[in-house]
Amino acid sequence: MGRQREFDVDTALDAALCVFWRKGYEGASYTDLTQATGVERPALYSAFGNKEALFRRVLERYYERYLDFFPAALEQPTSREVAAHILRGAVEATTRYPDRKGCLGVQGALAGSDDAEPIRLALIDARAAGEASLRERLEQAKADGDLPQTANCAALAAFVMAMTHGMAVQAKAGFSREILEAVVEQALSTWPSRPQDDASERE
Repeated sequence: MGRQREFDVDTALDAALCVFWRKGYEGASYTDLTQATGVERPALYSAFGNKEALFRRVLERYYERYLDFFPAALEQPTSREVAAHILRGAVEATTRYPDRKGCLGVQGALAGSDDAEPIRLALIDARAAGEASLRERLEQAKADGDLPQTANCAALAAFVMAMTHGMAVQAKAGFSREILEAVVEQALSTWPSRPQDDASERE
């Protein structure tokens, strides 16, 4: 019978998540990780593999627990509500914790060394998948008459994603939640109106 682990995996993953969120993938050293988790390096290796494998486990946890607003947004009844839910959720997620502002994924996707390239590419792929699912939801909104036929759904999806990423960087740089909420309202003020809204304004 194999020796049982002497630490709780979930607790260790939560601690590692906080380290990566604060410092980014490359900024987090093994010393940071062992101190935060209370687990020595050989045990971390045994449980999770190398640093890249640990980060991938942490990232799955981050998406499930802190970016769950995104799939929930796609269920909103109108395209504007979809965008509002994503943007407001992003503000909440990136400003909620004073000790780890910003977005773990965005920080990890920024420029790094060649060794970190697999992580950067994985984060870029994840962002692209999210943008694709948003574009599909907006295409459905357009087909349902919730967006005008002139709406460019690919550009709208890219716009929302660019806003979330930009706000994550601003949150990390110290922008307050109030300022970012104002940015969200400004962004939503440019959202394409529904055809029926245009018609009612002409009456």
